[in-house]
Amino acid sequence: MLDLRKLARQMQGLSQHLSQEAEASRQRLELAQQHLHKAYECQEEMIERQEKWRDRILFANATPIEPLNTCIDIPTPPKIHTVIATDGSQIAPSHHEIAYCYLLNIGRVVIHYGQNRYPIMDSIPEVFYRPEDLYMSRQWGIKTEEWMSYRRTASEATVLAELARGLGTGGQGGQGGQGNDSSSSSSSAVAENIPTLAMVDGTLIYWFLEQLPMDARDRILPPILEAWNQLRAAEIPVMGYLSASRNVEGVNFLRLSACPHPVPDCVSYCPNQLEQVPCKVFEPLRDATLWTTQLQPGQRGPLWRSNNRILELYEDHSVYFCYVHVGTEIARIEVPGWVAGNTAMFDQALGLMLAQVQKGYGYPVAIAEAHNQAVVKGGDKTRFFALLEQQMIKAGLKNVGTSYKEARKRGSIA
Repeated sequence: MLDLRKLARQMQGLSQHLSQEAEASRQRLELAQQHLHKAYECQEEMIERQEKWRDRILFANATPIEPLNTCIDIPTPPKIHTVIATDGSQIAPSHHEIAYCYLLNIGRVVIHYGQNRYPIMDSIPEVFYRPEDLYMSRQWGIKTEEWMSYRRTASEATVLAELARGLGTGGQGGQGGQGNDSSSSSSSAVAENIPTLAMVDGTLIYWFLEQLPMDARDRILPPILEAWNQLRAAEIPVMGYLSASRNVEGVNFLRLSACPHPVPDCVSYCPNQLEQVPCKVFEPLRDATLWTTQLQPGQRGPLWRSNNRILELYEDHSVYFCYVHVGTEIARIEVPGWVAGNTAMFDQALGLMLAQVQKGYGYPVAIAEAHNQAVVKGGDKTRFFALLEQQMIKAGLKNVGTSYKEARKRGSIA
């Protein structure tokens, strides 16, 4: 139990600290704005320096594809369109439960606007219990819980591509008795060339892949890239939506102008980036905070190309991003290169995204509904293990039950 009286004594010090941090953040923001305006005039020179010294720069930074002072109004989306989204949740494995296994639940959503067609809102559960599912990752030093989250990421992409294929073949399944109507209407949607957007929650740059051994990475990344290939073939743009982004790739580009050395050779001048180096004058300022001062609601900033090293493994699916003022916040929008390179597709995708945010009162409604379909609540977890227990008893297993520790925690007398 939390002792609020003891906690209250610490609140005064916390509030003073936050007040000091707010003032420091304001000063960092003003300094970043000065460097941004300076970069307007020498953007091409900064990009040349960035490209020339790429292998010697030790901090993550992106390359602006458009002028840094770009502020473009996002076009109004067509009234008739379709949005698909997926999100995942899980039940983690526990030795204290009746069986050591885990469950992935992928929520999927297809919403047709202006078409008088049934939506799809359901989830696809999958149980993993075989030794190769539970223990294979340990050969690479990866915990089963971490491996489970990596597989969930790949499953979200795969299911998203399956929904896209369903739009083309009429093979989608709906809820209850709606499946046939939804399938035929989805097929019609493609036949009529109805604008469609595929959305996922979070980044398309899977940073965790950097720390994985090659064999482990080859079990996660290829299914994701194959899903993107299928979406590209279906001409359905895929978009990652990041709310409250903590990314600093854009601000880090401005560090090139703040570098006091003749060239941005971090390896020679500043090999230890964990220390306070001269160009870290904005840290910990985030991209979203800077672009709050540059954009009006309904506008996007310049398009950037991410230079993260893990993208070298993405084949021809380089990742681009921009920041959009969606009205409630500055959101980071990520798309593959084949979406960013198609101006008409990219602009239309941004319009559909903004409409989703407005319909969702500040967050894309399709992603929110996919999350709601995927989330595994406490009651769902209880019913899952109850069903598993029934099956184990039917199979003739004895002494089926949770550990004494788990049983005691659930039945506390306090």
